[in-house]
Amino acid sequence: MNDRPLLRHLTVLVLVKLAVLAGLWWVFFRPAQVPVNPDTAAAHVTSVPSPAAPQGVRP
Repeated sequence: MNDRPLLRHLTVLVLVKLAVLAGLWWVFFRPAQVPVNPDTAAAHVTSVPSPAAPQGVRP
């Protein structure tokens, strides 16, 4: 069997899909900027998580 045309067709389709996804990301997500306060980020990273209540225990 000669699978070359099928392989070429699938390769083109995957490349087109990747190009469309990259274009959508470039248009909609790339310009989005989230302001980050360095003090808040540092506090979040260095905080110690509180222990969770045991499951199934009711007061």
